[in-house]
Amino acid sequence: MITVLLVDDHHVIRSGLQSLLDAAEGISVVGSAADGAEATEEYQRVRPDVVLMDLSMPGVDGINATTAITGIDPSARIVVLTSFGDRQRVTQALDAGACGYLLKDAAPDEIVAAVRAAAAGGSPMDARIGAILLAERAEQRSPEVPPLSDRELEVLGLVREGLLNKEIGRRLGIAEKTVKAHLTRIFARIGVQDRTQAALWAERSGLFPAE
Repeated sequence: MITVLLVDDHHVIRSGLQSLLDAAEGISVVGSAADGAEATEEYQRVRPDVVLMDLSMPGVDGINATTAITGIDPSARIVVLTSFGDRQRVTQALDAGACGYLLKDAAPDEIVAAVRAAAAGGSPMDARIGAILLAERAEQRSPEVPPLSDRELEVLGLVREGLLNKEIGRRLGIAEKTVKAHLTRIFARIGVQDRTQAALWAERSGLFPAE
């Protein structure tokens, strides 16, 4: 039997969830709470397999309650069930220790399936939340780099190596004044004031593999 603790400040929602889950085979609601502080106390009392956690509640909210519960029991299986799907709340909830995230417009069978998945060690996610997380990971993998031309990258790479403008010009077969023009554009695009700052930026940018 999968035991569930319901946490939501709206009695009507708690009542509806209890009816839904108690009617599902192999699931039993063993406790409920109207705020985060009560949820932490109730969790310690009933030790459920899964917690369905609202986020926006008076007093102690769902993020802090999740942090408190996972602090008591790191293996706690907490699935957020909320109306909020913005990136900040999603990230905060998962960082606090939630294993899943659903929106309140989820179909009844999706909620039941999420409880079963969480109890089995899974991480049930609304498809829209999954899209947010994938977008965030893509941003982390691909930090935004100002567009630089191939020639500007060559010049910046040589600045990183410590070459002076005249030396860069000889290496690339261009005039020194052309090197200066490239550097002016590079400084503006990457937001630095001088070649020392540009060299540091180039070192940290990841554009130039370590030798």
